[in-house]
Amino acid sequence: MHYDVVVLTDDRYIDPKQKDIYVSNILEEDHLVMDALAQLGLKVVRKSWADPHFDWSCTKYALFRTTWDYFDRYTEFYEWFKKTSGLTQFINSKQLIDWNIDKHYLRDLNEQGINIPNTHFIESGDPLSLKEAIEKADKTFGFECKDFVLKPCISGAARHTYKFNRFNWTQHDAVFKQLISKESMMLQEFQQNILDEGEISLMIFNGEYTHGVLKVAKPGDFRVQDDFGGSVHPYQASEIQIKFAKKVVKAAPEIPTYARVDIFRDNGGNWALAELEIFEPELWFRLESSAAQTLAKAIKHKYFS
Repeated sequence: MHYDVVVLTDDRYIDPKQKDIYVSNILEEDHLVMDALAQLGLKVVRKSWADPHFDWSCTKYALFRTTWDYFDRYTEFYEWFKKTSGLTQFINSKQLIDWNIDKHYLRDLNEQGINIPNTHFIESGDPLSLKEAIEKADKTFGFECKDFVLKPCISGAARHTYKFNRFNWTQHDAVFKQLISKESMMLQEFQQNILDEGEISLMIFNGEYTHGVLKVAKPGDFRVQDDFGGSVHPYQASEIQIKFAKKVVKAAPEIPTYARVDIFRDNGGNWALAELEIFEPELWFRLESSAAQTLAKAIKHKYFS
């Protein structure tokens, strides 16, 4: 059997025995994309990226959607990613995903004029205490920062993401030393407006805006992800926000077929980029089902014309 597109998920979501609202949303999102592609005459199937029995050379393209265990199995995942890139083509491209999977891409975008939070990168194996990392961050920022967020450069779903201030860093020093021995980390200035106003996600397909959502943290938390009780609301972005999001996408090494641009108002009151997600972002098709058709048409036009 040969396919035009394989929609990629992970093992947990192929045949889930229990379907809570989180899993139900995943299944709905994936099937909205599959149905939209099938309606355009494409032969589509859904597989786990880690399926040991599937022949990846039998599909023209693989579309990353809900591969949300990759950061917990990163070594295994990346070996599969390299091997499979020689058997089929990825949407978005391998080169684009390689660039985007590591949050060092934020530094690249900042060098091209995209406003990001004040960020200091700490490389894997750097023998620093968290206090020393804070002192280096102060020099990078150009001021003495009070509140920080610490996160890995390769991660998702707020994995190992911590908020602290320069006076209580000791409670995170042990986990920081453990993490930095194995992976690169980033220290960012905490952004109060994400707490007060939320974070806006704009979906951009082939460079054009389709829809947006507002993500709000639950009371007492700073993380907007629904994994931690955050809520998601339909949102109509302003022209200024859309213009900023399109500028971000155009600054990528190539225009992605699909992207999610997470933005917020920074501590100085300016629009800033939290993340540019062009690997496996949640795209909230369940809130705007027509956007799945827009993505499918973009794929058909770009890869099958």
